[in-house]
Amino acid sequence: MARPRIKDVARHAGVSEKTVSNVLNDYVHVSERTRRVVQEAIDHLGYRVNLAGRHLRSGRSGIIALVVPELDVPYFAELARHVVREAEKRSLTVLIHQSGGDRERERAAVAGFGSDFVDGVILSPLALAPEDLRAHTGPPPTVLLGELLTDGADHVAIDNERAAREATEHLIALGRRRILTVGGRDDEGVGTAQARTRGCRAALAAAGIAYDPASLLPVEAFHMADGAAAVRRTLAKGLRPDALLCLNDQLALGALRALREYGARVPEDVAVIGFDDVEGGRFSVPTLSTVAPDKEAVARVAVALLLHRIDEAARPGLPPDGSARPGSACPQDRVVAHRLVLRESTEGAAERVAVW
Repeated sequence: MARPRIKDVARHAGVSEKTVSNVLNDYVHVSERTRRVVQEAIDHLGYRVNLAGRHLRSGRSGIIALVVPELDVPYFAELARHVVREAEKRSLTVLIHQSGGDRERERAAVAGFGSDFVDGVILSPLALAPEDLRAHTGPPPTVLLGELLTDGADHVAIDNERAAREATEHLIALGRRRILTVGGRDDEGVGTAQARTRGCRAALAAAGIAYDPASLLPVEAFHMADGAAAVRRTLAKGLRPDALLCLNDQLALGALRALREYGARVPEDVAVIGFDDVEGGRFSVPTLSTVAPDKEAVARVAVALLLHRIDEAARPGLPPDGSARPGSACPQDRVVAHRLVLRESTEGAAERVAVW
């Protein structure tokens, strides 16, 4: 049986081919009755849009790439879900690629994987260097996530330094003074860990609490096992913190396990705050206080910026859809909201009476 075409839908619905096209493209000036009749014809005939033909005419593939270091890290999995949703609203397909934090893979992503099958790239880099961005001057457009690189391409992130400072200030307000930073980095490099460490140090300094380099607990990776191992090493040395600022929720969840193993009560003995507000922290015991980035906004702004750059390349001077400043060819640095979510790991649990 031949594949139904637009003219078949038009004939079945009793409308013109142009009207069918307007419905398919979600043209606003179509009555609800006409839209319903056309949709019923589409459903009845099993008509499907010929995306290959549409993309051939537009010169685009209709595919964008999302490149993250690790797919099994909950933050990136949740972020990917939001990016896919935003892309679907614009009839785009998302290719999700895991870089493993490898520089060559990230460079390949910026270069569009050596082909023209993606229209643009959203990249969360770990190893990419500024010179890699400077060396890439052609398509596809790229939007960067996180703190590693903020020059040479559009960039979307929360204010990590401010967020860490607010989290540390809350710990100090609770009377905590022996605050350790799990995953902290005190080098001069740029990155999320460095920004969050600076925020913690700023809060300590403002409260008159002396900074001790030993308060930084380094980790090899930002997984639960690494958080648990870092806290175990610290407690085994006899150090007794009264608060932990963990630079992501995975580290915090691992820290909770290690504290329990050593008999430390959370939050009575040690208060714990993480970053990212991943689902696991809402079901841990105790539930995890955390800095919650607006992941939906990160996805929305990143996709909007990328589409603006794609359109800009095709039609210079085209104004953006509201998320990017019009007429600007310079890379844009967009900061999205975050909030401090307080749960049992800092605030304690309300007294409960179990009834069985």
